[in-house]
Amino acid sequence: MKAVFVTDLHGKIDQYEKLFSLLEKEMPEVVFIGGDILPHAMKALDAFDDFILDFLLSKLLKLKEKLGDRYPDIFLILGNDDPKIEENKILEIEHKGCLKYINEKKVVFKNFSVFGYAYIPPTPFQLKDWEKYDVSRYVDPGCTHPNEGFRSVEVSEDIVYETIKKDLDKLTEGENLSNAIFLFHSPPYNTVLDRAALDGQMVEYVPLDVHVGSIAIQRFIQERQPLVTLHGHIHESTRLTGHWKQSIGKTLAINAAHDGQELCAVLFDPDNPNNAVRLVF
Repeated sequence: MKAVFVTDLHGKIDQYEKLFSLLEKEMPEVVFIGGDILPHAMKALDAFDDFILDFLLSKLLKLKEKLGDRYPDIFLILGNDDPKIEENKILEIEHKGCLKYINEKKVVFKNFSVFGYAYIPPTPFQLKDWEKYDVSRYVDPGCTHPNEGFRSVEVSEDIVYETIKKDLDKLTEGENLSNAIFLFHSPPYNTVLDRAALDGQMVEYVPLDVHVGSIAIQRFIQERQPLVTLHGHIHESTRLTGHWKQSIGKTLAINAAHDGQELCAVLFDPDNPNNAVRLVF
């Protein structure tokens, strides 16, 4: 079986074009898209009135027509740079049968359970649609609390009591995860997948942690041992560490984010994920 994983395309047309060409060539059974799919607002206006409906939907419909029965299952989440108000347009694409939107959901693909989870720990960035406290109400120096900043949609005041840990416990309660694939946006903390370029930086004389992933996701992987976890968010991690995958017990964790202009795609066989290969082109 062939799977393709991409993430953090940030609305870059050339990368999307390469992705669609790759899907035509490889014809995988399944595709995972790990969030941060949209361009920044001004760049979107330069090219399309509506990136999701004018570009993404149009391309997926053409691909679906071209591939016919070979059109893959596409599982997608959004990321911290994607305003949540755009979620309804993604649901429109789902309604047309072009993809499955799986944030905080479990779906079944062949003999695998597939889970999606978009939220990340607090960052210094101001858009907070996809940020939650990690394991407690602590935030790293220089970061903004999830109930501060701004949001594109209104949320309950209870957001201050929610954590990534609680969400993952609820999402997977009673589940056997030995054959599960998780599509995360955040990488796990203190791994080769979450290394940020923060060397020597300080906030009020406090040195910043160069590892910026999720402690909750790290502990979840260590304790529950899913088959494969897919991550993005930290673009420079592979360049800084020289590694794009890491075994955490029996789990293979992969980061397909890339800080160059090329498309980065990871191809793997869910039945034998350790043979995964990374393409940058």
